[in-house]
Amino acid sequence: MPLLKNNVLVPDTWIHADAESQLPSAGDVTVPFARLLKEWGELSRRRSRLGLRLSNTDRPEALGTFLPGLSLIVLPFPAFNDGRAYSIARALREMGYRGELRATGNVLPDQLQFMLQVGFDAFEIGDRFPLEAWAKASHQMSLAYQRGLFRRGAEAEIWTERHTDAEPWLEQPHAG
Repeated sequence: MPLLKNNVLVPDTWIHADAESQLPSAGDVTVPFARLLKEWGELSRRRSRLGLRLSNTDRPEALGTFLPGLSLIVLPFPAFNDGRAYSIARALREMGYRGELRATGNVLPDQLQFMLQVGFDAFEIGDRFPLEAWAKASHQMSLAYQRGLFRRGAEAEIWTERHTDAEPWLEQPHAG
């Protein structure tokens, strides 16, 4: 399945191993969380990059010690109305994870901006939507309403853009 990164289709070069199969001797590989827990010592000694496939029921807090050794984390969207991967992605970014966060499953162009705002930077896309729909979706929103979400480069939220000349404490929304 092709990947969308920075509005460009790129091939998926990762090998996606299951919980039981023998790992290839070379190449970047992803494993399920249960396998990571069971085989961390062996996996951490591999010369190639290591990735992880989480389910929506895995707790991101359990990844704390593993995060520095992971180059990719894949989060599933089993249905368009299942938003657990949004919460997991944001939690991972807040925990300091800076590697690739990939959305897989029922990924829709109209949710692309929201996925970017919580930290996703790669998307497995099928042929359900034309590439033009993805390109359009990537430029539809340039600002976010929420404060404190994952930002790239010079991105800002609407409140900050509207209050560039305001005194920070007096103009910021707060109780009291």
